[in-house]
Amino acid sequence: MEEVQRRMSTLLGLNRRGALNGDEENITVPEWAPLVDIAEDDKEYLIKMELPEVQKEDVKVTVENGTLTISGERKAETEEKGRKFHRLERYYGRFERNFSLPEDADSSNVKAEFKDGMLRVHLTKNEKARPKQIEVKVG
Repeated sequence: MEEVQRRMSTLLGLNRRGALNGDEENITVPEWAPLVDIAEDDKEYLIKMELPEVQKEDVKVTVENGTLTISGERKAETEEKGRKFHRLERYYGRFERNFSLPEDADSSNVKAEFKDGMLRVHLTKNEKARPKQIEVKVG
């Protein structure tokens, strides 16, 4: 089974350390891309991104030319005297995610909050894009 996993990883170009005996174990994706959920309501778009063990100061949110970019870095733990790692499976290093803004998004009104390893980016919709309810009169 391990041989099949090694061959598949080699075939796909995946590489990552992790075996208990310190040998190379090829099982992961070469680039880290944090997971996101994107939701929408009448007033805004909400992007929620999982960023466990990432510091607020290591996250950057920018809007430019119709693109929302979230970038940052999760720093790897280092071995200390008297402590060594047996398996490393979590992703570390730089990441960047880009999202094209919908036409009804107000790129001048973006708010971001970071709490408990979750980044929430609120992107307000243009006032003219919001649905309006029209009263129907009976006459």
